Amino acid sequence: MALDFTAIDFETANGFRGSACSVGLSKVRNGVVVEEASWLMRPPAGHDIFDHHNVRIHGIRPEHVAGRPRFGELFPEIGAFIGEDILAAHNAAFDLGVIRSGLEVSGLPGPAYDYVCTVMLSRRCYSLVSNSLPFAAEEAGVPLVNHHDAAEDARACAGILIDIAARNGAASIAELYLSLGLTVSRQPAFDPRRDPLSKASQSALEALAAGQGPAVTRPYRAGWPEEGENPPPNPLAEPGHPLFGQTVVFTGELAIPRQEAKVRSAELGAAPESRVTGRTTVLVVGDGFVAADLRSGRLTGKARRVLELHQRGQRIEVLSEGEFLQMVGGHSAPAARAV
Repeated sequence: MALDFTAIDFETANGFRGSACSVGLSKVRNGVVVEEASWLMRPPAGHDIFDHHNVRIHGIRPEHVAGRPRFGELFPEIGAFIGEDILAAHNAAFDLGVIRSGLEVSGLPGPAYDYVCTVMLSRRCYSLVSNSLPFAAEEAGVPLVNHHDAAEDARACAGILIDIAARNGAASIAELYLSLGLTVSRQPAFDPRRDPLSKASQSALEALAAGQGPAVTRPYRAGWPEEGENPPPNPLAEPGHPLFGQTVVFTGELAIPRQEAKVRSAELGAAPESRVTGRTTVLVVGDGFVAADLRSGRLTGKARRVLELHQRGQRIEVLSEGEFLQMVGGHSAPAARAV
């Protein structure tokens, strides 16, 4: 057995995960990247709004994809590159969700994929205050100059998995997961003409029918966000999700109400709480925070408390609101301009 897989990374045009506008792939054979591919694309029709928040992150604008094939038209080439490989992605629930939702709203069936998540592996094998891609890539010794360039992000994801396998003396993904007591996840095959739509796609299609579409416009709210109730974690949630089993605290203003953020995290198996304690394992930071702010010092009081606890040996991870929204499936708001 060899360390063989394909790493994948998508960038999306807006808050709907099925709005892919770019993809990067790195094929690994025997622990070495042997082939790469990347494409720009138009998102599926009706879901092709480019929100300013997403554009600010990845720099892809409507004119960059004008005339390109739509996601559904391009997917045969993407699928051919992947072949029968296990997929690896940093926050794999998002990238596999992009495939599923993109195909669902395009009216196309999708194949089954076994996949692994390098966020989960980074949490298990590294000790980082943030397991965002730049931090994990740095720990793995992988150069990452242009974060949110899909090709570079896929290459960094591949490097992280290669490094973690090496640190654990594993010659294959099966051997690595066996040594860590983990199980490789699987997204089953589906046909939108026969199978129920995913929650993300159903919500997006309902918004489209109502004359709305995805966006990430956050209204200003004066004062501190309301904490609200802390719902119990869903015991039937998917154990492979990055939030499952975590104790989550929120700080700063998010793009969705804090109570909604707590409900969504609880649905995925997390236990939301209102302050940082010895139980805290994840802090989600709003107000436009990005992982680089951990180095620049642009932090809330809760974030500073997390850094103090992390330095004392408590394993706490800091997430930006963008990373959190990817994990919980994004959100919808009034539409803007389509391409």
